[in-house]
Amino acid sequence: MAKQVVMGAMMQCSFGVAPASLVVLPANRVMVNNQPAANIMDHKPVVNIPTFGACTAPSNPAVIAATSAALGVPTPAPCVPVTAAPWVPGSPTVPIGNMPALNDTSTCMCTWGGAISITFPGQVTTDIP
Repeated sequence: MAKQVVMGAMMQCSFGVAPASLVVLPANRVMVNNQPAANIMDHKPVVNIPTFGACTAPSNPAVIAATSAALGVPTPAPCVPVTAAPWVPGSPTVPIGNMPALNDTSTCMCTWGGAISITFPGQVTTDIP
């Protein structure tokens, strides 16, 4: 069974070079283990999903420019996530703020092609379907 994701969960992007911690604002007023619980709409760049250090996605314009400046040698650029769509699939039977709760098997896609996944849900005692 999947775990409920809360503030402080650890994430990794397939094109990022470092992990990042999910930021969940307490707007939905649902707490799990004394931490704000996340839903699928907690996908906003910088607000919820901070930088993953550097980006290596070949479709990222900043990476393309850095690689071009390095005469074709693949060169990472600073990561600025661009997540236009919510996490999928979430847990549709567990609503938080009228949206499906975020579980640790959900992923979020970055516009540059990276898949962001949850590596640690922030807590280990609350299961959700």
